[in-house]
Amino acid sequence: MQRPPPRPEDFSLKETAPNLGGSVPGDKLTTTYDLVEQMLYLYVRVVKAKDLPPKDVTGSLDPYVEVKLGNYKGTTKHFEKKSNPEWNQVFAFSRDRLQATAVEVTVKDKDFIKDDFVGRVVLELNEVPKRVPPDSPLAPQWYRLEDKKGDKAKGELMLAVWMGTQADEAFPEAWHSDAATVPSDVVANIRSKVYLNPRLWYVRVNVIEAQDLLITDKGRYPDVYVKASMGNQILKTRPSPSKNTNPMWNEDLIFVAAEPFEERLLLSVEDRVGPNKDEVLGRAMITLQSVPRRLDYKPVPSQWYNLERHVLLEGDQKKKEVKFSSRIHLRICLDGGYHVLDESTHYSSDLRPTAKQLWKPSIGILELGILSAHGLQPMKAGKEGIGMTDAYCVAKYGPKWVRTRTIVNNFNPKWNEQYTWEVFDPCTVITIGVFDNCHLQGGDKAAGTRDTRIGKVRIRLSTLETDRVYTHSYPLIVLLPSGVKKMGEVQLAVRFTCSSLLNMMYMYSQPFLPKMHYLHPLSVTQLDMLRHQATQIVSMRLSRAEPPLRKEVVEYMLDVDSHMWSMRKSKANFFRVMSVLSGIIAVSKWFDQICHWKNPLTTVLIHVLFIILVLYPELILPTIFLYLFLIGVWYFRWRPKHPPHMDTRLSHAESTTPDELDEEFDTFPSARPGDIVRMRYDRLRSVAGRIQTVVGDLATQGERLQNLLSWRDPRATALFVTFCFITAIVLYVTPFRVVALLVGLYVLRHPRFRHKLPSVPLNFFRRLPARTDSML
Repeated sequence: MQRPPPRPEDFSLKETAPNLGGSVPGDKLTTTYDLVEQMLYLYVRVVKAKDLPPKDVTGSLDPYVEVKLGNYKGTTKHFEKKSNPEWNQVFAFSRDRLQATAVEVTVKDKDFIKDDFVGRVVLELNEVPKRVPPDSPLAPQWYRLEDKKGDKAKGELMLAVWMGTQADEAFPEAWHSDAATVPSDVVANIRSKVYLNPRLWYVRVNVIEAQDLLITDKGRYPDVYVKASMGNQILKTRPSPSKNTNPMWNEDLIFVAAEPFEERLLLSVEDRVGPNKDEVLGRAMITLQSVPRRLDYKPVPSQWYNLERHVLLEGDQKKKEVKFSSRIHLRICLDGGYHVLDESTHYSSDLRPTAKQLWKPSIGILELGILSAHGLQPMKAGKEGIGMTDAYCVAKYGPKWVRTRTIVNNFNPKWNEQYTWEVFDPCTVITIGVFDNCHLQGGDKAAGTRDTRIGKVRIRLSTLETDRVYTHSYPLIVLLPSGVKKMGEVQLAVRFTCSSLLNMMYMYSQPFLPKMHYLHPLSVTQLDMLRHQATQIVSMRLSRAEPPLRKEVVEYMLDVDSHMWSMRKSKANFFRVMSVLSGIIAVSKWFDQICHWKNPLTTVLIHVLFIILVLYPELILPTIFLYLFLIGVWYFRWRPKHPPHMDTRLSHAESTTPDELDEEFDTFPSARPGDIVRMRYDRLRSVAGRIQTVVGDLATQGERLQNLLSWRDPRATALFVTFCFITAIVLYVTPFRVVALLVGLYVLRHPRFRHKLPSVPLNFFRRLPARTDSML
């Protein structure tokens, strides 16, 4: 039996009512944690020990501490041959999972066969004090060790034990009881972390000219160009039009670089001596630390650089680089007036220029509470083949990325972590993604292991009311080769606080991007290439952090593949255009009904309004703006109360075919068999043929307008010129109001005075020639 399709409400946004800011009487979180539910933890800080007795026959001791609470057990690292060790490690046990009335802290001696018992401290939970920041940290105390019978043993252990919340400063680095099954060597992969984007710059290299190049073959004209490389980025100039030893280019090459600058700029002047054969005439190496930075379009001083050359000797051995008289003239600068685009412009979270001197004050604060997720799907097989999910969240806004801790093997994880960002532009988007951590069970050793995407949420700040807390459960929707699927829901709390309403309103009058993008714009091709390079640099830098924010996570958050062809997206965008035009189409249909007197009363009122506007034309603009004002006030009653979310119907994710999905998930270049690629190519040709026809029809109408006065059809042009002359005389002697009144009454005339045949002007226009006759 075929499964019924999922109901539309499965993909809907649900408003929630979580208990934000605390749930225990007398306990109150700080204001920085008022967008999450309070989670209580028992914290045990193991500081150090002293005077521990030796256990081995050699008189040495390899101590470590085991903290046990019910079935949960955590251990510190062990020291070799040390009787006064210092650990300073924190253990956190969730109060919801407490299964005992006392916490047992045991000191043991590491041994090959069986670890020896040294001593322990047992603390009753009802005696543990409570602490909530901004209270000062609890001072640790010395506790005398006891043996298994409860008698005093040799040695002391310094501990601090308290009941706190996730607002505690010890929380991020603590060992958590819900991650007790995680091996100690990958514990760093489950902790929460804040990352910062590297500061990106556009490096503009203006290649002006070269002088005194040494050409090997002096019997031909040199075909010289400059190749510039920086890391994986390689650009070339066009061959110089001056075919001599002093070539000129005056061409700009633009790269993306990130601070701190790790890579150098390598320039090589090359001569194309034959097909696929280039000879290097000289090289120059430039470090970016010495390159000047500019904030506007004023040119920086140019500079001559000496070229160095490799001389090949016998046995293909290279002689040391020798400086000679050839040199190259360059103007290099770091352009700080641009914003380096690493995100899609539709979902940008930061629009400020690179140079901090050009930054404007912030307009507000964005606060995000990542509460929990519900109904997550099993993402991988665990032990004994049972499905499991180790979920964590990543949020990105501006240069700041945040990653929550990983909740191990839980389909309903609770994070309750809160983060804050400065806002500089309200028309920006925060992106929240949920991922499955695949690097906890020895995943680092498995080649090709990637964290799996569970879903993504985007929230545009301009759609939020200021100072209001939005608490919603967002559907996590992903498109798989098998179709659209809901992977669960993530519960978020969002608040946008505006510090200056005037400054925020002023931002709506400012250009979307920094002014350099408009004064000296980059081409679309350049922007696409530079964005690709920027995303590669960001993903590489963040993947080197600890714990790493992996490449697949960064690329998914930055929508790296958003530019790839998709039949589904093309359909969705086409229907979006039709939805926009539907208003114009509806108005034209309404006007057609007015003209055909479908509702005589409405038509009479339109006649009266038209006559008033003709007699008093100064009322036209006020009437239009008053009408728009009244429409806006009327629609205020039905304004959206919730932030937008992923819409499967708008995206045409529910109606797409399996073949279209297979094409969307295909690699580039295609990895499918030739017959499938041929079928898809034919389908694309069919779609492109229809688009080609529409574009041709638009061109035909434009050419007919041009041919009204071109005398391509002498009789048609003569008729039009004569008509224009007569019309000019009539309009000179007739008041404009009379003409407008007569034209309006003619357009609104009763159907009794209409004909079903096309009008004379339309017939005349359709008979005009176009350049289709000259098309092959």
